[in-house]
Amino acid sequence: MSPARPIRRPSRPVLDADLVARLDAGLEPDPVPAPARESIRRRLLRRMAEDSTERHLTLPAGGAGWQPFGAGLTIKVLHESGGVMSYLLRLAPGAALPPHRHPVDEECVVPEGEVCIGELRIASGGFHLGRKDVLHGRLHSPHGALIFLRGAVPEAALAV
Repeated sequence: MSPARPIRRPSRPVLDADLVARLDAGLEPDPVPAPARESIRRRLLRRMAEDSTERHLTLPAGGAGWQPFGAGLTIKVLHESGGVMSYLLRLAPGAALPPHRHPVDEECVVPEGEVCIGELRIASGGFHLGRKDVLHGRLHSPHGALIFLRGAVPEAALAV
């Protein structure tokens, strides 16, 4: 085998500077007018949203999915992940849940009717946040209600 020969580098660039500048200029895209750019952006976003729709969860309104949850109570679980549930709870007039605690904060929205937690009254459109590990009083509805909850399944509290 013959010994390796050193690589010879030319003393001047292979392409002259003027040619390199012209080639660089040719690489720049033509400017896209703002209306066309916006149209392209909208079409891409719409296509991306259409492609992702199947990944979302949508449940139809109606009676399907409701299960008994106790005397005068029905539950419809909307989603559950990692021990946290989103669900609807329908309370018939006079229905109640005993005092209880939650292992995570629980969010409650009252879309219909009125609920009472102990002496606290929450009317339609109201929001309540039940804090983690804090006992909350008896939940009841004198005239019936529908509530949306997000949290863990409550555990019945021992007599306090």
